[in-house]
Amino acid sequence: QVQLVESGGGVVQPGGSLRLSCVASASIFNIYAARWYRQNPGKQRELVAGIIRGTITNYADSVKGRFTISRDNAANTVYLQMNSLKPEDTAVYYCNIQYDLMNFWGQGTQVTVST
Repeated sequence: QVQLVESGGGVVQPGGSLRLSCVASASIFNIYAARWYRQNPGKQRELVAGIIRGTITNYADSVKGRFTISRDNAANTVYLQMNSLKPEDTAVYYCNIQYDLMNFWGQGTQVTVST
């Protein structure tokens, strides 16, 4: 079992930035993919960003050009840099790491964008 711990959430004004971190309890060197999702109450969890085999990235249209996903294998950490934040980015953000056939989730971190 791999534990994922997210951090970096908080309250920020529109136009501000946050960087989310997801630290894994095991090596992420050979993972298939790492992804960030977000969810609001009563809504489906949506994919925000993903990185496949460490090189191929994909983003939701709503965050393209503003969010960047990256990974640091040495630190067993996946990041989500979020710039130019908007109120509609408010949600609980979840980290997901896929080791071939096994998926692991973090507990989530709240991001609130508000004046």
